[in-house]
Amino acid sequence: MVKIGMMIGDRYEILEKIGTGGMSDVYKAKCHKLNRFVAVKVLKQEFSENANFVSKFRVEAQAAAGLMHSNIVNVYDVGEENGIHYIVMELVEGITLKKYIEKKVRLSYKEAVSIAIQVSMGIEAAHNNHIIHRDIKPQNIIISKEGKVKVTDFGIAKAATSNTITSNVMGSVHYTSPEQARGGYSDEKSDIYSLGITLFEMLTGRVPFNGETTVAIAIKHIQEELPSPRDFVPEIPASVEGIVIKCCQKSPDRRYQNMQELVADLKQSLMNPDEYFVVQNTPDMEGGTRMITDSEIEQIKRRTAYQEGEEYAREDELILNEDELSEYEEGGDEYEDGDEYDYNPRLERVTTVLAVIAGIIICIIVVILAVRFFGNSGEGNQDPSGTSSAGSPGGSQVGDTYVKMPDVKGKSVEDARSALAVQGLVAEVRYEESEDTEAGLVIGADVATDVELPAGSTVTLTASLGVSAQEVPRVTGESYADAESRLKAMGFTVTKMDGFSDDIAEGFVIAQVPNVGTMAPKGSNITLTVSQGRGKVPVPKLIGLSEMDGTVAAVEKGLEIGDVSYVYSSEYAEDIICYQSYSQDSYVDAGTRIDIKVSRGSEKATYRCNASIPAPTAEEAPDYVPGTQVKITLVTDDGQQLLEKTTSDFPQSANYYGLKSAAGTITMTYDAVQGGTTTVDPETGEIINIPGTAEPRSFTRRITFVREQ
Repeated sequence: MVKIGMMIGDRYEILEKIGTGGMSDVYKAKCHKLNRFVAVKVLKQEFSENANFVSKFRVEAQAAAGLMHSNIVNVYDVGEENGIHYIVMELVEGITLKKYIEKKVRLSYKEAVSIAIQVSMGIEAAHNNHIIHRDIKPQNIIISKEGKVKVTDFGIAKAATSNTITSNVMGSVHYTSPEQARGGYSDEKSDIYSLGITLFEMLTGRVPFNGETTVAIAIKHIQEELPSPRDFVPEIPASVEGIVIKCCQKSPDRRYQNMQELVADLKQSLMNPDEYFVVQNTPDMEGGTRMITDSEIEQIKRRTAYQEGEEYAREDELILNEDELSEYEEGGDEYEDGDEYDYNPRLERVTTVLAVIAGIIICIIVVILAVRFFGNSGEGNQDPSGTSSAGSPGGSQVGDTYVKMPDVKGKSVEDARSALAVQGLVAEVRYEESEDTEAGLVIGADVATDVELPAGSTVTLTASLGVSAQEVPRVTGESYADAESRLKAMGFTVTKMDGFSDDIAEGFVIAQVPNVGTMAPKGSNITLTVSQGRGKVPVPKLIGLSEMDGTVAAVEKGLEIGDVSYVYSSEYAEDIICYQSYSQDSYVDAGTRIDIKVSRGSEKATYRCNASIPAPTAEEAPDYVPGTQVKITLVTDDGQQLLEKTTSDFPQSANYYGLKSAAGTITMTYDAVQGGTTTVDPETGEIINIPGTAEPRSFTRRITFVREQ
């Protein structure tokens, strides 16, 4: 058992508990060897006792420990001590992307794309190491206080997946890919699908598929076409819409094939948002929408029935609360499980019981079919009301599976949903005021307890709003003082949160939770996000970055690129930013336009050569004899040959223009005669000249050209 103050692994001092999830507890600790704070995730006792699970847990965590990237919450260490199995991870101060979206309602396309770029780069690093996340969602993405985006829980999903049949679908059903929902093979392109859904939520403030049960949502991922994000937010650029649609294709072959392709299009969308450059892969039969089969529906129901009876939302993020840095941030909606390790010791026992029940139901169906086949189905099988003699409503079709309606009266809405889901029933909820039933509890249902009805049927629950429920009014766009006064007069309490907005003036309400139109009892709390105006943000260093990377760096900070000019620079290479109008680390309003200058490289000057080449001098060629043939060559410093000529006439002219080099070399080669003598013929007295041997000689001259204006 972990206690505050104890030392784990002879180096990690446990300081405080900062969070808990379905499978683990998380502690803030200090590493005394490296003198830094870390997060230590400790498996709960019931999971630590399962040797098979622990083995896979260690293998996958060790694989994740090999990942080191600025956009990943890094795993530092994995260990075991006295039965305590733990992972040591990077401690990040910040907020989950889920909470960030909730605070801002929805993000601008520039902010959403810049976050997606950082997430993609972290995922790409994992994919390059053959690690698939399998559970990309906003709850597993952290935005640090410095604005850095990090993905957490890499390598952990696989360990959980291999130990529980429900984790594929139930882990995060709103973001799961169609192949994961079917329980099939998943690869890197499954992460791309989940990231596409996450980008959809950032842009619109909602997930594309929703439903009363996880089964319903999973089926929508398999069957229904993705709605266009522009249906909800028309100002989303066409290029961004195309990226989302390509990420979320039903067929993996029609999505982006790797993160590198996705990052390239995301960066391009920041540069040219209204240009439709996204290339959709060629459609094929596998990529089309097809109807899910009955067997697939039953398979999904069996996987999710038990899980829906458990806790719906368990977040296990390695993050400190942005307001109190010692608090652990928990997030997630009612269908999402933030802790990757879904293994449950009771699963095998429950599966066995369900199998027995299924066998009994099958036997009953066989008996009924046999009776009908031999002609008995027509006698006394139904009464005039249309209810079968077995108590099953409505004269069912042959082969229907009937389940009993559980008793849900007096239960909380979530407990009632769970009880119905275990039976394979779908819940719809309506609310009404009640003096007798506490707010949030079920008053009754439209189906009586123990009545048999077909599995998959929808049951309408009536839940209590308490004595004095009323509709929440719209206060967004009002001043905080007016909104607070109005809500308090209606009997609500008000909580204020600060936010920044480019569109809403300081002191006015940006967002409200619950939303307008929601029925809420008196005394319930309304959270208002109030604009603080355009927030101040630090200016990043753009000098030294390429134009594209500089644009991304500016957008990540909530800034914009203003005027772009191109200049010659001997200090910076071509396409590198050499000037920014606001200095690095200065603070400006969010949305400020930063002008930049981009280098064209060194200025490309041209030169001319107007030279008169004299004959070799005595200093250059002591044995040169005037009139001797000389070979002359002129070559520029960049290797261009201007002149190659043999002559004995001097001076020689050399006139050339548009040269790229500022200087060149003249080489002169001639023959020098060595050893020549004269002698006298003894018989005739004639003087005879005996020629010497010709030996080649050469020398060079440097010549400087004149710069052209």
